[in-house]
Amino acid sequence: MRLIVAHCEVEYAGRLGALLPAALRLVVIKSDGSVMIHADHGGYRPANWMTAPTLIDERADGMTVRKPKTDERLEIRWSEVVSDTAHDMGEAAALQKDGVERELQELLADAPGWCGEGLRLVRREWPTDIGPVDLMCRDEDDGWVAVEIKRIGTIQAVEQLGRYLDHIRAEPSMAETRGVLVAQQVKPQARARAEARGMGWVEVDLAVLRGEREPDLTLFAR
Repeated sequence: MRLIVAHCEVEYAGRLGALLPAALRLVVIKSDGSVMIHADHGGYRPANWMTAPTLIDERADGMTVRKPKTDERLEIRWSEVVSDTAHDMGEAAALQKDGVERELQELLADAPGWCGEGLRLVRREWPTDIGPVDLMCRDEDDGWVAVEIKRIGTIQAVEQLGRYLDHIRAEPSMAETRGVLVAQQVKPQARARAEARGMGWVEVDLAVLRGEREPDLTLFAR
């Protein structure tokens, strides 16, 4: 991973145009070619980014990051480089779910209809360049549905699902992919955030999934 702290201006051209005016920023370049530009505010989200794969052309006053086979590009122009360091991060271990979340994933993979009426499983651990989606399914209309499974559904879980959807939808054939958050409990704030972002949410009962008791008549879902 390469970390560059520089006074720079960043211009994006592609599906639309955007300009970040000159300021002190952190440019993160990952070994897979992903590039992110961060400011010292705004939380965890980068101010602009480009996902892998990319082509990077570097020059004395900056670099151009291009997306192959598209017109998308980031022009990064710096007036001063404060720091430029590279680090070998090695092989990163995948994020491990706790026991309940793993069991929920296994049970729901066997019965994806609990995540939404008519859903059928395509794959568990669907890979993206920011991590795997728990379940990738198809609905009754053959549309794609990404399912994120948590023990407790929080706003952070909604945002995580949103990041997965951003990456999945970048593929033209999957641009209409829907997202569903599934948990034993979905917090009210997470429900509101999910609905505001056009995502579904479902609460499931682990005992019912295990077959230890009969389901209630009402399934809380959207």
